[in-house]
Amino acid sequence: MESVHAIKQRFGIIGDDPKLNRSIEKAIQVAPTDISVLVTGESGVGKESIPRIIHSLSHRKHNKYIAVNCGAIPEGTIDSELFGHEKGAFTGATSTRSGYFEEADGGTIFLDEVGELPLPTQVRLLRVLENGEFLKVGSSKTQKTDVRIVAATNVKMFDAIKNERFREDLYYRLSTVEINLPPLRDRKSDIHLLFRKFASDFATKYKMPTIRLEDDAVQNLLKYRWSGNIRQLRNVAEQISVLEQNRSISAEKLRAYLPDTGSNLPAVIGQNKKSESDFNSEREILYKVLFDMKSDLNDLKKLTLELMENGNNATVQEENKSLIKKIYSEDDSDAYESAEDITEVLQLPEESVVSSPMKDKYHFAEDVEEEETLSLQEKELELIEKSLERHNGKRKAAAKELGISERTLYRKIKQYDL
Repeated sequence: MESVHAIKQRFGIIGDDPKLNRSIEKAIQVAPTDISVLVTGESGVGKESIPRIIHSLSHRKHNKYIAVNCGAIPEGTIDSELFGHEKGAFTGATSTRSGYFEEADGGTIFLDEVGELPLPTQVRLLRVLENGEFLKVGSSKTQKTDVRIVAATNVKMFDAIKNERFREDLYYRLSTVEINLPPLRDRKSDIHLLFRKFASDFATKYKMPTIRLEDDAVQNLLKYRWSGNIRQLRNVAEQISVLEQNRSISAEKLRAYLPDTGSNLPAVIGQNKKSESDFNSEREILYKVLFDMKSDLNDLKKLTLELMENGNNATVQEENKSLIKKIYSEDDSDAYESAEDITEVLQLPEESVVSSPMKDKYHFAEDVEEEETLSLQEKELELIEKSLERHNGKRKAAAKELGISERTLYRKIKQYDL
């Protein structure tokens, strides 16, 4: 078994961070087996190195190694790319084609950005992992393949599972062994070392002297967050190598090449400006308040009708105890426990409670209903009609003025038959 140091030299991996070394150790240990591996980490940390290490140290090293970027293949063609298709399976399928799983039989297939796979493709992939079987697009004949699958993703998988964008059973199939690569900001001791390596490489490539960082520039380099990780560091080193005439780089010059990502300290978001979403939130709150008021009014009508029909007695109070508490709240319920208090609050004359005829009772309910004819729907309809009229029927402008999406406006127009 090769050492970590030998593997890093062989694959051009720079750095001596303990977390990085542990990730490489796990890759070396798992390589002789056929179990699936999931490589996780942020974009730009160098996840593509781990599958190459695993393949080169496995018994499959003399067979094919195929790397597939799942995020770069359109959803409509990804099944065909991975599993192949039969002639005439879809428009443009003029001949039978082998997919990556068929081509990589006996070897290793690296599925980069596996978190971007569409759900139907995830089902097909799960079947390959379970029993090595797959179907070409447009075929009913099951085929077998013997491949080692190594996957990688920068997606937070548990969030994707929670949001139903990734199958939980597939995640556990892929992550028999999970190897996590640390972000560059957690490898402080390796940052300057990597920068010097990139600077040397670009000096050779462009046939110019190597750039050198001054001490204050080195400190800035180490303090920077590096959201793009090694890929971003490499790009910065290349820019400076090409653009700077003076090969000694000060902190001031270096800062010109580092995008301002802002402070890492907690901050209040959006405190200086009011976005369109703020209006939407306020309107939604207003709608909720109005709907709650309507619900409370209906509850009050129900309680009033109960009192009018059955009188104000202990049975009615007990049966409607929860309703009374809901209307007057728990803090106020103690104040309305007696029959006299409830009658006083509802402002019902005693004779109406005891002896009002049924005609009067329903007349009372109908009067309240009449007051509700000016509903939210009518007001909303009026606003939509006026906005469309102002903008000559242009839905996009009207939707923007109303603070809703075009899709929502279209649904409202169909609802109100405008």
